[in-house]
Amino acid sequence: MSSVTMEKGPSSSSGVGGAKTKFARLNRLKELELRMNEARKMNHQEVVAEDERKKRPANWEQKRKRMDWEEEAERKKQECKEKGDDYDRVKLLEIGADEAETWDRKKKKKNPDIGFSDFVQATHRQYQRLTKQMKPDMNEYGRQKNKLGEDFYATSSTLGLHERKDSEEAVDRMVEDLEKQIEKRAKYSRRRAFDEDADIDYINERNMKFNQKLERFYGSYTTEIKQNLERGTAV
Repeated sequence: MSSVTMEKGPSSSSGVGGAKTKFARLNRLKELELRMNEARKMNHQEVVAEDERKKRPANWEQKRKRMDWEEEAERKKQECKEKGDDYDRVKLLEIGADEAETWDRKKKKKNPDIGFSDFVQATHRQYQRLTKQMKPDMNEYGRQKNKLGEDFYATSSTLGLHERKDSEEAVDRMVEDLEKQIEKRAKYSRRRAFDEDADIDYINERNMKFNQKLERFYGSYTTEIKQNLERGTAV
């Protein structure tokens, strides 16, 4: 009996240990499977979110920030209304000194481009732009003053032609600016002048433009036909 008992002891212990190992492996496998499912789910959500972002307009972020700002402003207005406070005053109190200075600097832009109003304003803007680019040379200023003496300051009889001579740098700067002006004006679209001596072969402005396009593309092929019709020699 004792021999039988000794033989069963080790086999039973090994069986329990094997069951524990198998159970631990199953738990580990189940945990890995749960992690894989979770990763697959998160990956799918990210793909859907990325596809949704691609379908949004280009300025979606700006619109969203604008909507959030409007909602926040509306909420603050409601709170100020319930408390009996002035919303504009509360809003100004929340603005820092650095933000106020930045906004004030942006509003006061130097030489703002308000579009063409008249030639006087356009000339004034050009004068401001050119004078802003000029950097005075104080050394040259002193040399000219010592050289000319009393004639350095202009009077009513000063012609300004022979007293001083412009430097090559100043002449090159003027030529460069003129070339830029010519290049810029060449890009403007100007209305073509109306030719009063031209033949009237249209009934309205739309028909006139259509005939001009036809003449531009097919005029070289129909010139002889038109001449024959005008002379009455067309067959």
